[in-house]
Amino acid sequence: MTVRFKDLCADAADPARVAAFWAELLGMRAAPRADGVVALLRDETPWLWVNPVPEPKVGKNRVHLDLVVPGREVPGATRLAEFDVFSVFADPEGNEFCAFDPRPGAASDSPAALALCVDSADPVAAAAWWAARTGARTVPGPDGTPRYLEDVPGLDMTWKFVPVDDPRTAKNRWHWDVTAAPADLPGATALRPPGEDRCWTVMADPQGNEFCRFG
Repeated sequence: MTVRFKDLCADAADPARVAAFWAELLGMRAAPRADGVVALLRDETPWLWVNPVPEPKVGKNRVHLDLVVPGREVPGATRLAEFDVFSVFADPEGNEFCAFDPRPGAASDSPAALALCVDSADPVAAAAWWAARTGARTVPGPDGTPRYLEDVPGLDMTWKFVPVDDPRTAKNRWHWDVTAAPADLPGATALRPPGEDRCWTVMADPQGNEFCRFG
């Protein structure tokens, strides 16, 4: 398989503010560009791109991160809900994320990314489609259905597809980039070709989740 996960992207009205929050939380370095985009660098490699957009956030994000956060306290975030083993927070622009307790005996006392989560009306099909393109290993979620992906090339965390009842109504404000040839993505839809200001193709998977193809 030649489809490889590259990095994450987030839309923001104020990229500098959003990037500063995530950089502080995850221990990364924010690198602003002249065009308003801010890259979050891990080991000097882009991990998250925060891009300026004019449209406001509408509704719950359908793509979010699960984090391991010792103590489940996140300065600068808004606590939205509390559960037995995790809390739901929002960053300064309302982007939701979940904070989980560390596993017993875990050595690290710093927040870290645990999973990339994608809402779906048919998570098993979504997981199967991306597994077939990346060669990732499909494993059961808590409900026993095969909707989690492990060993995704280029992604150092679990990829979770989460069952939801609410319909998809707007563009995902968080999305991912991959490196792949066009022939590696049968079943995907090309939404916008490369142009003078971009070298990537904007695409959507069979369930409408936007991603960008490089290469």
